[in-house]
Amino acid sequence: MDKNEKIRKAKNFEELLDIEYGAIGNEKRDDFEKKAQYFIISETLREARREAKMTQEQLATKVGTKKSYISRLENGKCDIQLSTLYKIFEFGLGKKINLVIG
Repeated sequence: MDKNEKIRKAKNFEELLDIEYGAIGNEKRDDFEKKAQYFIISETLREARREAKMTQEQLATKVGTKKSYISRLENGKCDIQLSTLYKIFEFGLGKKINLVIG
């Protein structure tokens, strides 16, 4: 069965990911999962900042960083420490963060 046929027969998103990137634990899949998490964080940050009606510059000033850092975070172009993530969301944007480890 070729890849396109497998894709058409997939029953859920997880099966599609397995077909495209391999099973969890595979290097290609792990890389995809990592990038997906960065995307979720960056989009959540951008949305929360816009909800707060703040510019990147205003948020950066409030949390003591640079606008370019906020921009890189929103574009998924850099890593972030957990303490910085908390500072940006909780102090900068007034949001609560719940961490789930599975």
